[in-house]
Amino acid sequence: MPDWQKSTFSGGGDGNECVELARDESNLLLRESDDPDRILTLTPAALSALISRATHPDATRK
Repeated sequence: MPDWQKSTFSGGGDGNECVELARDESNLLLRESDDPDRILTLTPAALSALISRATHPDATRK
């Protein structure tokens, strides 16, 4: 069972409005707390690209 960590950017309290991250042997796991059975498995590089794209959508990509 992964040890899920809640994003610090998520709303306060125990509500179901947050993104959670965990790690398995070689990948990172990402899920929304309101749909915990749907898990996105990513490499660290893929998660970095996802975060970069989400925070800088107009940046030029190579």
